[in-house]
Amino acid sequence: MRTTTTPVPGAVAELIARQWGDHRPGLKYGAGSAGGAVVLSRHRTAQESAARAALLVDLLPPGAEPHIGVLLDNTPEFPFWLGAAALAGAAVAGINPTRRGPELARDILHTDCRILVTEPAHLPLLRGLDLPGVRILVTGTEEYADLLAPYAAAAPGEAVVARPGPGPGSRFLLYFTSGSTGAPKAAVCTQGRLAAAGASLARGFGVTPDDVHYVCMPLFHGNAVIADWLPALVGGAPVALRRRFSASAFLGDVRAYGATYFTYVGRAVQYLLATDPRPDDRDHTLRLGFGTEAGAVDAARFAERFGVRLVEGYGATEGGASVQRSPDTPPGALGRAAPGDDLAVVDPETGAECPPAAFDDRGRLCNGSAAIGELVNRGRSLFEGYWRNPGAEADRTRGGWYWTGDLFYRDAEGFLYFAGRTDDRLRVDSENLAAAVIENILARWSPAAAVAVYAVPDEAAGDQVMAAIALREGEEFRPEAFAAFLAAQPDLGTKMAPRYVRIVRAMPTTATNKIHRVALRRAAFLPRPRSADAPGPDPVWWRPPGAPGRPGAAGDARGTPATGGYRLLDPDSLTALLASYAAHGRAGLLEG
Repeated sequence: MRTTTTPVPGAVAELIARQWGDHRPGLKYGAGSAGGAVVLSRHRTAQESAARAALLVDLLPPGAEPHIGVLLDNTPEFPFWLGAAALAGAAVAGINPTRRGPELARDILHTDCRILVTEPAHLPLLRGLDLPGVRILVTGTEEYADLLAPYAAAAPGEAVVARPGPGPGSRFLLYFTSGSTGAPKAAVCTQGRLAAAGASLARGFGVTPDDVHYVCMPLFHGNAVIADWLPALVGGAPVALRRRFSASAFLGDVRAYGATYFTYVGRAVQYLLATDPRPDDRDHTLRLGFGTEAGAVDAARFAERFGVRLVEGYGATEGGASVQRSPDTPPGALGRAAPGDDLAVVDPETGAECPPAAFDDRGRLCNGSAAIGELVNRGRSLFEGYWRNPGAEADRTRGGWYWTGDLFYRDAEGFLYFAGRTDDRLRVDSENLAAAVIENILARWSPAAAVAVYAVPDEAAGDQVMAAIALREGEEFRPEAFAAFLAAQPDLGTKMAPRYVRIVRAMPTTATNKIHRVALRRAAFLPRPRSADAPGPDPVWWRPPGAPGRPGAAGDARGTPATGGYRLLDPDSLTALLASYAAHGRAGLLEG
């Protein structure tokens, strides 16, 4: 592993100011355009940030919170404004462009943004919104250029004359957590904490000026800022921008920019694996990918196909807990608690620590119901609170612990294994299961391009396991082959095999490429349109009560999780199934 000796910065503003006078490459963008990639020096990027910082100080009303909303794709203006906020001691609220109407307005107003920076492509999102007291700056326009012109000669340090200078304790990001189950919360992130996080990653991954960090994940999300942009700043590496993630353009961008490092979240790795293989898939400069949710199976496939190691990490969005890998981390595990963290896996109902995981000789988790619990940090926490949300803040830190909201289990050596979100827990026939554990098994099925596992209500009590599967190009769902695959998996428990399987044309995802599980759970096994260009509902396969191989079915003396029995859930079967829910008084659990 490469190492660096770059000193740890005290604040992000220091990282921006360090670029001044450095004429090595700092920012690359526009690969694939007719004119080719544009390259700006580190000095030029600092200069652009300083000009915007000076403008920001003059535009913010007296007494206003120094917050700006940034509603942009990954254009150069986004890192310019990140740098501007750092220099001016202001905070950036990254605004998600997939939000709409009142929800979009709520994000802007909730974070007290008095200035909103956007671009012409996103102006339609703002039409009709009531945004009192918010000044909108539209990049790429003549008016915007005229506004910036008087500040072109500004330098770092000149922008803070009208307000206290930035420091480690200055708010820098108001980072929205996922809003898939309600209004998103804005986590407070200070310059000092983020600078330290960037320095830790730069040191751990040996980032140098010879690297190029490819930023293809959205900058309104913390992954791209914290794990890609910041370590590049610390290590002196240029960043290369992709306006929006594109699996088909990925390798072309990597080659054009000479990229050596990228980050990913959600299904990005699966999308890359779903592209057609080419003889030159290993002809590139990438050495490392860092992110979450690729899964052990797809990480191995990625390394085999592209020759690039993927490092899976875990760090709570809000900074309250982190897990670090070490060379002896077993397959499937994420690592052990980071120094200073006192991490434990506890029963969320009682707070009692869960027993260590036990595995059989086939590697199957034997005591998942007891071993899986919520990961908490009982020691020092870097959590800095939520903006104007004391209730959520109190819930996150109840009892003096930091509750991550994530399910884990821990082996006897202290290695931690991710088992999903707390709302991804299933209870089938009185046994607790974790969706992520089942997903990792189903991901081995070669025809599957993407898999999601989630709970649907049982007719009488508890849950049943349902899976959504997107197939690879040219594949079709053959129930006998799928059942045979399940039967061959040594670590698939007797309650884990899906009772329902929805074949989706494309996996529904959020703006950060994470599976939109709420939408899948809401649809359950009910008819759901495929897409505008593929009329008709998604096909849903199921194993009726008593079908061969159904977990817990009579006559399955060996408890074999799958030996067949899948059939299409046709209208007659659906009618009878819904009648069974009504007879048990559980029809209301199906939202539709």
